Amino acid sequence: MIEQHEGLKISPEQRRASVIGVMLALFMSALDQTIVSTATPMIIRDLVFPANWITWLTTSYLVTSTALLPIWGKLSDLYGRRRSLEVGLVIFIGASLWCGFSQSPMALILARALQGVGSAAIFANAFAVVGDLFEPRDRPKMQGLFGAMFGLSSVFGPWIGGLLTDYLSWNWVFFVNLPIGIVALTFIGRKMPLLQHTTGKHIDYLGAALLLLFVVPLLLALSLAPNTFAWTSKEVLVMFALSAIAAALFIRHELNDSDAIIDLRLFAKPAFGITALASFLLGAAFLSSIVFIPLFMVNVLGVSATSAGATLTPLTLGIVAGNIVSGQLVSHIGSYRPVLIPALVMLIAGFAWMAIGLTPDLPQWLVIVKLVILGIGLGPSIPLFTQMMINAAPRNKMGVASSTATFVRQMGSSVGVAVLGTIFSATLTANMQNDLLPTIPNQFAQTFAAPSNSGEGSMGATIDFDELKVMVAHNIDAVLVQLEQAKTGDASGLKQVWQQSAMTAALPLPQSNDQVVRVSKQLTAQRAFVLKQLDVVHRTFQEVWADAIQRIFYAGLIIVILGFVVTLFIPEVPLPPKRAAAPVTE
Repeated sequence: MIEQHEGLKISPEQRRASVIGVMLALFMSALDQTIVSTATPMIIRDLVFPANWITWLTTSYLVTSTALLPIWGKLSDLYGRRRSLEVGLVIFIGASLWCGFSQSPMALILARALQGVGSAAIFANAFAVVGDLFEPRDRPKMQGLFGAMFGLSSVFGPWIGGLLTDYLSWNWVFFVNLPIGIVALTFIGRKMPLLQHTTGKHIDYLGAALLLLFVVPLLLALSLAPNTFAWTSKEVLVMFALSAIAAALFIRHELNDSDAIIDLRLFAKPAFGITALASFLLGAAFLSSIVFIPLFMVNVLGVSATSAGATLTPLTLGIVAGNIVSGQLVSHIGSYRPVLIPALVMLIAGFAWMAIGLTPDLPQWLVIVKLVILGIGLGPSIPLFTQMMINAAPRNKMGVASSTATFVRQMGSSVGVAVLGTIFSATLTANMQNDLLPTIPNQFAQTFAAPSNSGEGSMGATIDFDELKVMVAHNIDAVLVQLEQAKTGDASGLKQVWQQSAMTAALPLPQSNDQVVRVSKQLTAQRAFVLKQLDVVHRTFQEVWADAIQRIFYAGLIIVILGFVVTLFIPEVPLPPKRAAAPVTE
């Protein structure tokens, strides 16, 4: 059976193949954001990355994938979804090959930036394709499935990346994109209609250039300021100034261009503009749970890095469930508000519960329960806000609306991570200097070196206190063994052990049996005292980390509440009953 869509005939086979192709493409590009993290230590070692270049592995991809979203959305409206997706997939596959064969840090960073160019085309078009192929009543259901790809990539990405890195090499975290991308390209190229909206052929080159000058310096400043440069550094201030000037020129230009890259007039519609603001706020809060929870698990609860990563699985599964179920419910009810409002209430409760109870005594199973609540609350916001913005736009602006929705959310995430990261770094540094440093014995001052303002230093790294206590006990026990041998007249190894032990730095080398006995008693007492001190340091270390991460969730709670309040002002636009879809021309 072939369905007629006023100018375009779409068979169920075409629709099914198109959905499969786009979902595979979306999964591949979302997977690439998580799979690389597992391989990063091996990449850094093999390619000998300079320390100040490491962040560019992520930053280069983030900047290009975010900055080019609106441009790809406009191009897809002009030249068709299929063409944009095909070009984006070819770029992404080629860039993945380049990443896998890279032999230097610069080559890999450039290849990652090119990957971002391809992923922007995929993200800009994926949700717009749903708007083209499905009636408004069925779109939330499909958007939920598409949104679930992000959650699944978060679950499987680190696991797949670890397996490929351990059993093959880090190169394969990029090569794995080839079969997925080729299959997606086959489905899209052979079965997807062109899905072109003939609204004009003018490309706003000046608008595109101004957009890049606005977004790229802003994202670079936000990405580098928390870790590489201070917020008040010359580099960051110049980037912010350039971004602000370009933003003003971009807004002025776009308001006077009929074929604007981002149709700013759409924001004048409450159903679009208010939804965009809510999506921005929820995007800002979204990554706080993903970025900071593993730090809590490792540094506060003391679990391994692998277990900390596995702890995020319930969160991502909750997001997947929230995506799918919310889409089904909206399609059934015919309205967004009855689903979105309760989900945001649950999200507020989840953030509040997480913020209030983050202590070193929190059991791991309770963290998992809290993360499930967060995931279910977060899940609906990704697809529903996007679909609400698409539904508020004219059909010939659907690509622009879809890419703008993704652009707004990713900008929110970038701003949120930068702001929350700064709060976290400032709180952690102050807590460690005021609370932790006074508890540290002098002989361990180097082990617990205070972090710099940029967040660097061993304070920010994981410290295995159990291993440290074993090392201290072994160190003192080695001296005590030599002291016992000295009592029998064999002092040959005592001087060497004495010089190497940090525990004996303040004690004179014993020269007689009486001194040996007295020093042995002192070291035995010191052994118990130092181990007890390390227990105090460990507990304080856990508390200062818990407090810093707790501040993040309090800040996230405020952002989520603001997002909820903004959502209440979004006008309700009930979904129309099922009917023939609006026209799309081939």
